[in-house]
Amino acid sequence: GPINGPIQAAIFGWLPVMLWILIGGVFFGAVQDFASMYASVKNKGRTIGYIIEEYIGKLGKKLFLLFCWLFCILVVAAFADVVAGTFNGFSVSEAGKVTKIAANGAVATTSMIFILEAVGLGMFLKYTKFNKWINTAVAIVLLVAAIALGLHFPMYVGLDAWHLIIFVYILIASVAPVWALLQPRDYLNSYLLIFMIVGAIVGVFVANPSCNLQAFTSFNVDGQYMFPILFVTIACGAVSGFHSLVSSGTASKQIKNEKNMLPVSFGAMLMESLIAVASFAKGEAAAQGLTTQPQIFAGAIANFLSVIGLPHSLVFTLINLAVSAFALTSLDSVARVGRLSFQEFFLDDDVDQDNMSPFLKVVTNKYFATVITLVLAYFLTKVGYAEIWPLFGSANQLLSVLALVACAVFLKKTKRKGFMLWGPMVFMMAVTFTALGMTIVKLTKAFLTTGLDLGNTLQLIFAVLLLILGVLVAIQGVKKLLEKTDDKKATA
Repeated sequence: GPINGPIQAAIFGWLPVMLWILIGGVFFGAVQDFASMYASVKNKGRTIGYIIEEYIGKLGKKLFLLFCWLFCILVVAAFADVVAGTFNGFSVSEAGKVTKIAANGAVATTSMIFILEAVGLGMFLKYTKFNKWINTAVAIVLLVAAIALGLHFPMYVGLDAWHLIIFVYILIASVAPVWALLQPRDYLNSYLLIFMIVGAIVGVFVANPSCNLQAFTSFNVDGQYMFPILFVTIACGAVSGFHSLVSSGTASKQIKNEKNMLPVSFGAMLMESLIAVASFAKGEAAAQGLTTQPQIFAGAIANFLSVIGLPHSLVFTLINLAVSAFALTSLDSVARVGRLSFQEFFLDDDVDQDNMSPFLKVVTNKYFATVITLVLAYFLTKVGYAEIWPLFGSANQLLSVLALVACAVFLKKTKRKGFMLWGPMVFMMAVTFTALGMTIVKLTKAFLTTGLDLGNTLQLIFAVLLLILGVLVAIQGVKKLLEKTDDKKATA
């Protein structure tokens, strides 16, 4: 998200991109992340969905869960296509000539070995009792081995095949025990993350590249208006509604001291707003055969670090691997959140889980909930992430609106100050409702003139549903926000 968004939004120039990341990261994203974690910690580590139910109402929670499920489908679709793009072993020229992409093949091999190693590491960590330094040494050796094998034995597989392979992986990973794959893989990923951040920062200072992009281009670029497109394209790097789902219910449960909430949530969001400067002029990335945002990002850092003597191909492969590894991490995590949202939608506190109806048993089954989530996401993936990204960004930003509304209501009902949430909340409402409205108009026009394929039809349905659900939850929350202060807590 922080990589794809700014690069896509650079069509408006680097200045609007930088200003939104700086202002959005500090006053929007970090505020939302901290507020979500704070509200969760004060409610025994429960989720934003619970906070909506507790302080806004049960209907609000149901609508929110449905919104989350649709949003998660969009995330899986967009990120699956991003990963497939970094693995795609072939490029086709305008003349129809097919050539192999060695860097992508190396990333693909390394990533597949990486997954197998993560399973082995999970077993090693679970059934052995070595100290953390031995565990760390084992993890680093596995990581280096995977990279070496990937560079020497690139795997050349096409985009469509990678789509299928990735979805099979997500299906397995999202229902497997966390210790068996997610935790050890994230442990390995952490070293890639450190390398990527350090490499980007060191590279910028060592190479000292000139910025070849224009500071500002236009408010309207090929029919894309800076408001609201800039603010939904740069989602994760400025403000991300998905962070509210992670800050509440997951990260909040790991807080030992309330003083730690500020660096863990607010501080981490500021880190996410950190950007690597691209050294490409207009058209230069395409001339080098770099077509996707992760490739452009990796190419820029490889250019920086080649100045200090590091092999360009090695750095390019490492950064591409890091991006694909984090996207894969997001994929199975989001698939889990989507599956849980779908299941929870049909479960109320008064449901007897031992004597459920056949219908409830099916829709609350984790395998059924996972499959239906992934099947819809797979069809959307065929549209391509470049088309899905504005809709994903709009949904993500609208989720931040719902989180800000929920946190503002919580702060008001518990006699705490929440004025700092009102500005971001109102601005993001204007952004997201406008963006979704424009998407609906665009897809409707396409339907009336040329008709829509399955992917675009799903996009239109999703856009309409997300807008309706978002408006309904926002209205319910704002009503509670504008109610006269009462000593009693709002009840369902």
